[in-house]
Amino acid sequence: MNHRAFTLGLVCLATLASLAPAGACAQGLRASGAASGTGLSSRAISPVTVPEPRTGGERSGIRQADYIVAVVNTAPITNNEVQARVARIEQQLATQGGERPPRDVVAREVLERVINEKIQVQMANESGIKVDDIAVSQAEQSVARQNNVSLEEMQRRLAIDGISKERFRDELRNQLLVQRLRERDVEARVRVSDLEVDQYLQEQKSTADASKVELNLGHILVLVPENASPDVVEQRRLRAQQAADKVRAGDDFGQVARDFSDAAEAATGGLLGLRPADRYPELFVRSTQQTPVGGIVGPLRSPAGFHVLKVVEKTNAAAPTVAVQTHARHILLRATPQLSETAAAARLADYRRRILAGQADFATLAKESSQDGSSKQGGDLGWASPGRYVPEFEEALNALKPGEISEPVVSRFGVHLIQLLERREAKLTQREQRDMVRDVVREKKLDEAYTTWAQEARARAYVEYRDPPQ
Repeated sequence: MNHRAFTLGLVCLATLASLAPAGACAQGLRASGAASGTGLSSRAISPVTVPEPRTGGERSGIRQADYIVAVVNTAPITNNEVQARVARIEQQLATQGGERPPRDVVAREVLERVINEKIQVQMANESGIKVDDIAVSQAEQSVARQNNVSLEEMQRRLAIDGISKERFRDELRNQLLVQRLRERDVEARVRVSDLEVDQYLQEQKSTADASKVELNLGHILVLVPENASPDVVEQRRLRAQQAADKVRAGDDFGQVARDFSDAAEAATGGLLGLRPADRYPELFVRSTQQTPVGGIVGPLRSPAGFHVLKVVEKTNAAAPTVAVQTHARHILLRATPQLSETAAAARLADYRRRILAGQADFATLAKESSQDGSSKQGGDLGWASPGRYVPEFEEALNALKPGEISEPVVSRFGVHLIQLLERREAKLTQREQRDMVRDVVREKKLDEAYTTWAQEARARAYVEYRDPPQ
C-alpha cells in the first residue's frame, strides 16, 4: 500500500502541487516496534512538475518596483516574491482548465503560504537543523527523475522560466529543513492503537462499494506517435503484443517493463502504486474490473499508444491481501558533528566500490560499520511490503534490480548503502495487513497533527502586513 506524504510544495518554482497534505511518497522504516531501529514514516518533498520549455517572448514583461508586503518576525516578504508564485499558480490552473479564482484571492492565499513557510524555515534554522549539499543534490535528482528529464535539461527549462539553479536548490533546502523539523516535532508523537485499527477496518467494511476499490497496476506502454501511419501503428501493436506474450508466459513483469515500456515508471518495474480506482484512467479500471490479482490485460489501445496491464493488488480500501515485497539489506552511517552527511556518503561510496570490485563483503561491512539495529544480521532488513521505508530509501530501492547496490542515499536517519536481494509477490499475513492499515490511520492522524502544529507555530510568530506604497 502506497501511503502518501505531506506536500510541502514548491509552488514558487514551477507548476506544482499545493501546500495542503496530499500525495507525495511512501512511508518509512518504522520507529516503533521495528527491529532495525531505523525509524519511521517520513514526509517527503512534493512532486515538482518542471515547466515545458518556453521561448523568451513568452516570459513575463518588465518587473515593477518591488516593495515589502509582510514581515515575519524579522524576515521581509516582497511583492515580487508573492507575484512570482501567483503567476506560476495561474499558469498551472490555466493548463488544468476550468474556472479560475480571481487574482486577488490567489494572491492572498499565496501570501499566507509564504508566511507559513517563512515561519517554519526560521524555526528549523533556530533549532540548529542542517541540510548538507548532498541531500539537496539527491532531492534535485529525484525531481528530475519525477519529470523524466536529465538534471541538465531540468535546469535549462527552469532557467528559461526565470528560476536559477541556485534558487531552485535553496527552495529544495528549505523544504528539507521544514521536513526534518516536522519529523522531529510532530511525527514521533503520533501513535495508533489497535482499537483505532479495528475501527478503521469496521468503517471500511460498512461503507465498501465500487468507488472504494484501490488498485496497484503494473503498466507497460508502447507509445504510438501522433498521426502515425497504419504501418507504424501495427508495428507498435505487435511490440505491445510481444510484451504481453512474455509476461503471460511467465517472464518477470518488471524486467519486461524495463525492456519494452516507454512509460516513466518503466525504470522501477512498471508499478504505478496502490491508489483509488478513480485515480486511474477509466480504460484501466474497466479493463481490469473482472481480472484477478496476478492477471494480465492487453494490449489495450488509447490515444497514447498500446498498454499492457498486470493487476498487482486489488483491495476494497480496507486491508490489502497481496503485495509486491522486497528483501533488502543496508549499511547506515548516522550524521554527527564529527561526520557530515557528505563525508558519510563518501565513505559509503568507497564501500560500494570495494564491494563491486570483490575486495569486500557487504554483510561483513554492515556488521563492522552499520549504525543500525540490523548490523548484527549483516544489514538484512528482511521482507518488507510497500510503504515500510522512508521515501528516499524506498525510491532508491524500487529502482534496483535484484543484486544491485545503490549509490549512497540520504534520509532522515543518516546515509544508507542499499542492496536489493530479492523481490516477490506475496499474500500478506493478518499481521502485515493490519500493519499496512495502521499506516493508513497514522497518515490521517499525522495530517491532523500537522495542521494543529502549523497553526500553533503561526500563533507564536510575529506577522506584520504592509500596505502597498501610494
